[in-house]
Amino acid sequence: MSNREVINTAKAPTAIGPYSQAIKADKTIYLSGQIPLVPETMALAGIDIVTQTLQVFDNLAAVCQAAGGSLGDIVKLNIYLTDLGHFNEVNEVMKEKMSKPYPARAAIGVNQLPKDSLVEMDAIMVI
Repeated sequence: MSNREVINTAKAPTAIGPYSQAIKADKTIYLSGQIPLVPETMALAGIDIVTQTLQVFDNLAAVCQAAGGSLGDIVKLNIYLTDLGHFNEVNEVMKEKMSKPYPARAAIGVNQLPKDSLVEMDAIMVI
């Protein structure tokens, strides 16, 4: 069995359930889903998709940094949207926050997300 390490940072929202922000197994880090919670207040960041998506990327970046990496080390990104009509806006924010080569990705439409957020993302990072 590989060595496992819990990754945790106060720069990202605390877990709202029984899970870790991320788990490092050898050189692979599995990042739990991030919704657009502001770490200091645990309140949703705004009500629009752009503001919420920016916060999700900030949260993911904080966990990546705590694990010794960055958004550029993400190899797989899953995006969950309550409205696939926001697809293009999320793509624009992703292009702002990440650079080529972009990670492999899925965008999935869902009925509802925790705290009634509009977007959630989880990722796999290799360092």
